[in-house]
Amino acid sequence: MKILITGATGLVGSTVTRQLLSENHSVYALFRIGSDRSLLADIENQIQWVEGDILDISSLEKALNGIDYVVHTAAVVSFVPRDRKMMYKVNVEGTANVVNACLKHGIGKLCHVSSIAAIGRPDSRKTTPGQELVLDETQRWEDSPENSEYAKTKYLSELEVWRGIAEGLNAVIVNPTIVLGEGDWGKSSTQLFRYVYREKPFYTEGVANCVDVKDVSEAVVRLLFSDISGERFLLNGASISYQNLFNLMADAMKKKRPSYKVGAGLAGAIWRIEAVRTFLLGTKPLITRETAQSAGRKIRYDNSKIKNALGFNFQPIEKTVARVSESLLGKI
Repeated sequence: MKILITGATGLVGSTVTRQLLSENHSVYALFRIGSDRSLLADIENQIQWVEGDILDISSLEKALNGIDYVVHTAAVVSFVPRDRKMMYKVNVEGTANVVNACLKHGIGKLCHVSSIAAIGRPDSRKTTPGQELVLDETQRWEDSPENSEYAKTKYLSELEVWRGIAEGLNAVIVNPTIVLGEGDWGKSSTQLFRYVYREKPFYTEGVANCVDVKDVSEAVVRLLFSDISGERFLLNGASISYQNLFNLMADAMKKKRPSYKVGAGLAGAIWRIEAVRTFLLGTKPLITRETAQSAGRKIRYDNSKIKNALGFNFQPIEKTVARVSESLLGKI
């Protein structure tokens, strides 16, 4: 099969690329000039690189010539206000372009890699304080101050995929939680490992929902070649307190465990201080209002649908943390 991947140089895209190549498929990667290919450096010559951009319709349509399937992972993930315009453009308009191009070229199947953020979170004012929520694929988006701008863009991008499905597109959607994998620990969720490696003393009282990047890749590939269509699947390998997650990381990297719990009040003060600091320095904040709120929530995500549909088994969180920690330490 000839499979085009958008966002192939990212954590999820690069892992899907590796799996598809290992299964002897022809992988075509849409890329922009100057993009960082370091996560694929060792297999770069096995990939068919196609210059283009999901915001450039002509290049996107050219890239789809002769392609059987598409895996759409390209997205902007940011909680910084100045990135919002580009995030909406790439995540929403870019996905609409991918959907339209797939329809035009009669692509066999599209797998859209969305985010757990796209299902939204209930308004905390309508829930019992301290109550732990369990959400699944039946959760419907509702306007809520609990939803970040990033979440809104992923919700809107999913609407484009559902629109495509209504127009005859064969497609599936996956919604991963926090993806843990061997990426650049200066980017995305892999920064959690760097935070613990630097022996930062704080942890929040919330629940971290995590999934191994290898599990995300396996789910994407299995769904891509399955008869399943017009469905979405939450991908969550483990629901674990941030304290226990950080402890696992600290132990795996032989670092001191974080020991001070940060409540909502202190978290609010920290993100405000961080906002001022980064404004003065012109850098991106490590903690924002949205990430501080998210880290304090007690929400768990039910993964039974993907388990029942595919007989899917997720990696134990302990095994994932140990493997990723070893990989990251080996790059220092």
